[in-house]
Amino acid sequence: MTDDLLEERLPTIPEGYRQMNWTQGFGRQIGPLYERNGPGDSYARAFLVSEHHTNGMRNCHGGMLMAFADMAFGHAITQRAHRYWVTVRLLTDFLSSAAVGEFVEGTAEVVGEEDDLYTVRGRIWTGARTIMTGTGVFKALGARPARPLAAVADAAE
Repeated sequence: MTDDLLEERLPTIPEGYRQMNWTQGFGRQIGPLYERNGPGDSYARAFLVSEHHTNGMRNCHGGMLMAFADMAFGHAITQRAHRYWVTVRLLTDFLSSAAVGEFVEGTAEVVGEEDDLYTVRGRIWTGARTIMTGTGVFKALGARPARPLAAVADAAE
């Protein structure tokens, strides 16, 4: 047995978050990712900065933060319209860094909608420190399949 499988070495994830079921493709490369849903369209996505997320200074790599912002900000379209989406534009400002072991969270809100284009404003943070802010334009595509009732009930808790 290796020490990375021991229960006492598992990270502590804040209450209300659950691990996302994104274990293939790009999600597998950058995960694990977490999510929690609040009332209405409110939500947060998150990840724990691990060794594979870091740059040479052992801080979270800017590319990881950009990829995470894309997923966290774009999810506002899923929450609002329950549709798939693609990114048209993503503009961000890096304000701080995140070190190994920090829990990084992100969310966004829709601030404009025209035809199938949605404009969002988002924020990425750890604890009380804002790491990144930004805006994005996303194009909504087809409808997402309905979530199973068990998943909807879990999200409401």
